[in-house]
Amino acid sequence: MNLSHSRLHRRGFLAAAGTAGLNWLTPLGTHLARAAEEDRRPAGSVIVLWLGGGASQLETFDPKPGTDIAAGTNAIGTAVKGVQLAAGLEQLADQMAHVSLVRSLWSKEGDHERGTYTLKTGFRPDPTVTHPSLGAIVCHDLPGAGVEIPRHVSILPNEWPARGGLFGAEYDAFKVYDPADKVPDTTPHVPPERFEQRLEDLKVVEEAFAQGRGKRVEATGHRDTMERARRMMSSDQLKAFDVSQEPESVRKEYGHTPFGRGCLAARRLLDVGVRCVEVTLGGWDSHANNHEICTRLKGVLDPAFAALLRDLQKRDALKDTVVLCVGEFGRTPQMNALGGRDHWPHNFTAAVAGGGIRGGVVVGESDPAGGKEPRDKQPAANLHATVLKALGIDHEKTMRGPLGRTVPRSEGRPIAALMG
Repeated sequence: MNLSHSRLHRRGFLAAAGTAGLNWLTPLGTHLARAAEEDRRPAGSVIVLWLGGGASQLETFDPKPGTDIAAGTNAIGTAVKGVQLAAGLEQLADQMAHVSLVRSLWSKEGDHERGTYTLKTGFRPDPTVTHPSLGAIVCHDLPGAGVEIPRHVSILPNEWPARGGLFGAEYDAFKVYDPADKVPDTTPHVPPERFEQRLEDLKVVEEAFAQGRGKRVEATGHRDTMERARRMMSSDQLKAFDVSQEPESVRKEYGHTPFGRGCLAARRLLDVGVRCVEVTLGGWDSHANNHEICTRLKGVLDPAFAALLRDLQKRDALKDTVVLCVGEFGRTPQMNALGGRDHWPHNFTAAVAGGGIRGGVVVGESDPAGGKEPRDKQPAANLHATVLKALGIDHEKTMRGPLGRTVPRSEGRPIAALMG
């Protein structure tokens, strides 16, 4: 159902004036036409907030207050009339006019590794092919000129970070951890003069080895890799990882946590041309003490997610950035004997904002009695197709692996209710 606020925006105004004839071709009309065209440009980047372990939908984005499956979890109102979130997400609730919820998301994978693969790639695991993650597709299809650091970054990754798959290891996410620390392996351990001498010595060895082996050496990509690494190590763009350069007031908004700093670093990285940043908040695997775990993690997620949205809006960058918050699956409607919720891929929720995706919309509805079949069921592939469409990427276009294997970028369909 569409719960977004009605408003007259530039595109609507332009459409309404479409029958005004040549008198519309005034300086004001030209300005508004250009503004409307700007509105239609696809987004250029994506931030994935990954809820590692599988967050409970009932304690986050799909509360069922007063029902047996809620197990005492309360709900709060939001900026969108009729849409509720679980208590503990008060800051995000204020931003719901910009956020939409897919409450009927499902997959067939209830294992952590397989579920992670499915939600990060949009495909179920297949032993004959490794599909690229969402960020790898974005970086492959939307090249960025002048970017000297990796354009696909994973902050606080768990054991299954986003991979390049068919596109190769060069599209794997570059892994970093708490932005309070320096980016690893980017600072020489010797003085600059000695470092340069080592590079010269390496060049001599490489040239000698390449004699008579030119094509084989080129095939390894070693020289290109070394050159990219060297450019990165000397690039001012590395400062984007350094959140200490932000005012204390901004850092406080995101929260003084690794995840909060990760979300702030994600925004800074997009400023220098990075295409995709994945920030992981792990620990949601609540087989025991579900309510305590969710309460603690919501205290980390809520300020960081809300601050990211506010920051992007303030910079007029939310329209150019898709923000996706999801995990590998949800949690069972029924509580177990340990006060926990177990794996539940049959029905869970994703939150998505920005990039021209409509805000304040709820897609689908889960069963308040805890059944497996939601209304308006949406497979993970549809979520991927939606994000790709928002980024101007043809989700049906095939991609080719090194051995000639071709697969589509997505086997899903964009969710019509979310497309602006």
